[in-house]
Amino acid sequence: MSAPLTAVQRRRLLSHPAGWIATALGTGLSPKAPGTAGSLVALLPWWFLLRGLPIGWYVLVLIVGFLIGVWACEVSDRRLGMHDQGALVWDEVIGMWITLLVAPTAWWWMFVGFALFRLFDIWKPWPVRWADRRVHGGLGVMLDDVAAGVYALVVLQIIAAFVG
Repeated sequence: MSAPLTAVQRRRLLSHPAGWIATALGTGLSPKAPGTAGSLVALLPWWFLLRGLPIGWYVLVLIVGFLIGVWACEVSDRRLGMHDQGALVWDEVIGMWITLLVAPTAWWWMFVGFALFRLFDIWKPWPVRWADRRVHGGLGVMLDDVAAGVYALVVLQIIAAFVG
């Protein structure tokens, strides 16, 4: 867990558009549990914009969002002089959207997906932990949450298959 940003670091981060993207419009500046805050804020655009998209468009949004995130987190890492500072939560947004890629339509499934994503993001089973420790820069920031999102997606689909 990284220390909260100082006022100078916040200004340095948010003085560039990449900082606004990497912090999910400032959500990552939450003084408590910024990763959870980023995961929660991801539910709003998912509910109102993404869940009704055809799968091809949804995957395109994921790819573009991932690539933007790699850039934004790379720039933000350099501006802060540290890797994967806790305020950078765009990776949680993309991880949540991966989790919910083909989620059932009932509203409560997004909260099941949220719980599963947070579990895998915090627990960091292999290769999530490997990506978190070995891959650096913007790609490293994004990659561990993509892996956590894939784990959560698979488990969510298994649960949905059993629930019916």
